[in-house]
Amino acid sequence: MGKYLVKRVLQIIPVLLIITLIVFLLVNVAGDPTASMLPLDATEADRQALREALGLNRPLYVQYFDFLGDAVTGDFGDSYRYGKPAMELAWQRIPASVQLAGAALLFSIVLSIPLGILSAQFVNSPFDLVVSGVSVLGRAMPNFWVGIMLILLFSVELKWFPVSGSGTLAHLVLPALTLSIQSAAQIIPLIRSNMLSIMHEDYIRTARSKGLKESAVVCIHAFKNALVPVVTIVALEIPGLIGGALITETVFAWPGLGQFLIQSINNQDMSVVQVCIFLIALITLVANLIADIVYCLIDPRIRYS
Repeated sequence: MGKYLVKRVLQIIPVLLIITLIVFLLVNVAGDPTASMLPLDATEADRQALREALGLNRPLYVQYFDFLGDAVTGDFGDSYRYGKPAMELAWQRIPASVQLAGAALLFSIVLSIPLGILSAQFVNSPFDLVVSGVSVLGRAMPNFWVGIMLILLFSVELKWFPVSGSGTLAHLVLPALTLSIQSAAQIIPLIRSNMLSIMHEDYIRTARSKGLKESAVVCIHAFKNALVPVVTIVALEIPGLIGGALITETVFAWPGLGQFLIQSINNQDMSVVQVCIFLIALITLVANLIADIVYCLIDPRIRYS
C-alpha cells in the first residue's frame, strides 16, 4: 500500500508539468494582457515599455521556464487588477468553494443512496419508474436554470431563503441544492444498476440462506460491493463541484473559486486565471488519489502491485 501511494504521488508530478504547460500556452494565446492594463489612449511605445517591464517580450520558452520556476514555489505572479499575489487571492476563495462543494456532495449522497437502493429493491415498480424518470430529468436540466427556478420558488414566492450572497447557512442551501441535483441524478442510476447485478451473485444467495434479514443482506453485503463505481463518480464530482460550479456561483453571487475565475477571464487577469485553473487541476488529481485509496478500503479484492 505504501509503495503504491508513493508511485501514485510521483505520477502526479509529470501530469502537473503538462497542466502548467497547457495553462501557460492557453493564457498566452488568449490575448495581450497589457491591453487591459493601459488606458485606451496609450501609445505603442507605452505598450512596448510595459511588455518589457513584465518580461512579455522575451521568447515564449523562456517565459514558460520562468513561470514554471515561480509556480513551484507557489508564485504565479501578481494580479493585474488587484495588485496582489494571484495565489493569495485565489486561496482566499477556496474555503467558500469547499463549503459549497461539501454541502452539495452531502445533499447528493443523502438523496442518491437511499433512492438508488430502493429503486433496485422495487425494480420496475411505479416508484422505480418515477425515480428513473426524475434522474433522467435531473441530468438534462442545466444548473443555471435549476438555480433560477429555485430562487423564484423558495426566495421570491415562499421567501424561505436569501436570493444570493453568503455568510449564513440559509445562503448555502439553494446553491448547494442546485449543484446536488445533477450530481445525484448521475449517482442514482449507477447505484441501481450495480445493486441489480450484485443481488444475483452467489454470496448474496448464501447470505440469505443463512437466515439474515433482507435489510442486512442489502446494506452490508450488496451495497458495500456496489460502492466501488460510486466512489469513482464521487471523486470525479468533487473537482467539478469546487471549480466547475462557475454558473451556479455566478447566479447566486457565491464568492467561490468558480465565480472568481469567471471574473478574472472577463478582466483578462491572466495570472489569476492561471492559478485558478492550476488549483482546480490539482484538486482533481488529489480527488482521484483519494478515490484509489478508498478502493482498497472498500473492496479487499482490489490489489495493487
